[in-house]
Amino acid sequence: MFELHHLTAQEQWDWLQRGEITPTELAWHYLERIERLDAGLGAFVTVTSDAALERAAHVEASVPKSAPLWGLPFGDKDLNPRAGVPTKYGSALMADFVPDASDELTLALDSAGAVSLGKTNAPEFGLPSYTESRVAPPARNPWDTSLGAGGSSGGAAVAVAAGLLPFAPGTDGGGSVRIPAAATGLVGLKPSRGLVPSGTGIDKLAGLVVPGPLARTVADAAMLLDAMIAGGDYPFTLRAPRWDGGGLLNAAVRGEGRFQLAVMTTSPWDDAYDITVSAEASAALALAVRELASIGHGIDELALEPDPTYSPAFRTVWQAGASGIPAEGAELELLEPLTRWLVERGRELSARQLAESLAQLAAYERSVIRQFAGVDAVLTPALALTPRPVGWYDSEDPERNFAQQVQYTPFTSFANVTGLPAITLPVYEVAGGIPMGVQLIGRPGGEHVLLSVGAQLERRLGWHRRHPPQW
Repeated sequence: MFELHHLTAQEQWDWLQRGEITPTELAWHYLERIERLDAGLGAFVTVTSDAALERAAHVEASVPKSAPLWGLPFGDKDLNPRAGVPTKYGSALMADFVPDASDELTLALDSAGAVSLGKTNAPEFGLPSYTESRVAPPARNPWDTSLGAGGSSGGAAVAVAAGLLPFAPGTDGGGSVRIPAAATGLVGLKPSRGLVPSGTGIDKLAGLVVPGPLARTVADAAMLLDAMIAGGDYPFTLRAPRWDGGGLLNAAVRGEGRFQLAVMTTSPWDDAYDITVSAEASAALALAVRELASIGHGIDELALEPDPTYSPAFRTVWQAGASGIPAEGAELELLEPLTRWLVERGRELSARQLAESLAQLAAYERSVIRQFAGVDAVLTPALALTPRPVGWYDSEDPERNFAQQVQYTPFTSFANVTGLPAITLPVYEVAGGIPMGVQLIGRPGGEHVLLSVGAQLERRLGWHRRHPPQW
């Protein structure tokens, strides 16, 4: 039986534009699904039904239909404040926090005419690559609820994959959009540093964290990203290069072009940790290579030049970033072991150590851009392992926990360090239908290439027609 969530976000927007459905009807549809299905999934930590319906009515009456996301529902990640709505940051430390003001990304999506249905689940302060915390149920993979959904945008990924939202924004500081997208069979895109005005990354330590879309189709991801880009003025003079083809949706819809690609299975963590690419991840990569070659793309091989500074420098910056979490004295006991370890180690660092690590990562950025200069995009596994079971990560030993995260997702963090755009595409499925993906990393400002190639693969493989049981 047909239901509204069977439509892509693009199709839903078309229906809204033609008046075949209203924003209120669409919000009701998704709110009903959330109420019925989310208890076993953990996609949302707060559902704002009354505010959502009030917002939908306001959009109908007062927002021009030309708004790029007019009437489309979404969820705010629980790291992005919305005025008057509890924002817990996945932490007992912030259990009672209700912000007075919304952040820039939230305001940008509001200005695009979208309708927030609530807050999607995130781990403590978005630090882990999985979405399990002490203050909310774990975000469970809709394809197999014994498995996790990845993180830190795990709740957003679950909501989109299970048909509780048409698409969702996430934030990505080391893979936090791409990891859960890959784990749940979605498209996840981390844009170039400086591209999105409401989250350039330029004001973040080492420029790591930027917002990006999670969606079922390449075009839906581009649609949401275009709205993020349009939704604000640039607060800095530095910005990412832009292609001259108009909105990124144009590239995603057309899906044109033949490009020179390189395949890579090395990672910057190889010298510091025991990294093994699973048979499932290798099979996904091999399938993508075959399909891309058959389309007519050039395929080279590439290996990262070893750099022993990457692992210690990234760890230092990750710890330094956590050091500013507002916990003092007895409040540190409210933090989970991993977070507390990051905070305490970060506060032990000297200014010299941080400065040296930032310089090393900046040098690494220049090195990787030089190494990738001969190709249009680089293809890697999205994840090294299949989605991990809920409870798999060590909850008491932070060092082992950090190592587990690196072993699960060794290919994502260096795209944040280099500021390069990267997209994960759900090309493959293993026994039981569990999705496995690949990652494409582009040149600075090269989102149009990633979206074009992604659209070509999507047309051949039809991953948007595969759905988990909740569908």
